[in-house]
Amino acid sequence: MIGAKEAIKTIFGWFHTIMGIAALLSGAYSIIKYKILESKNNSAKIFLLTTVITSVSALMIYKQGSFGVAHMLAVVALIAVAGGMMMEKRLIFGWLCPYFQAISYSALFLFHLIPAITDALRRLPVDDPIAKSFEDPLILSFYLAFLVSYIILVIAQMMWIKNNKIV
Repeated sequence: MIGAKEAIKTIFGWFHTIMGIAALLSGAYSIIKYKILESKNNSAKIFLLTTVITSVSALMIYKQGSFGVAHMLAVVALIAVAGGMMMEKRLIFGWLCPYFQAISYSALFLFHLIPAITDALRRLPVDDPIAKSFEDPLILSFYLAFLVSYIILVIAQMMWIKNNKIV
């Protein structure tokens, strides 16, 4: 039997995970449907909101003295959301704004996927996790695949922006 404090941690952890999954699903839907992420679309609004919630909750999940890479990614994700929103308002950079917006908002997928795959492979199955360390070749392969996918996504979005005269 777990105590009340552990139960709250578990519930909060599940909340964090569910928000992260909701972010990824709504973001993927928005990219598939609209080609780019813009907060005028409801699915992108959900993506951005759940990304902020996931990032803030990630910052609240750590043991004393264990502020790590996942927490840094949460901070960078919050900066990317703010930067993308500034680009949507075209406050700086003029005609380049849609390109920077695509870079910022699309990077959020990386900031979700890197800690998600790392945690999943290092914790599951519970009795014998698939990956034993952060340097495990499987984890590194996922990181590389995510990076290549991100680059392809951003290039495709930039071509779409240019071809549809969004700038």
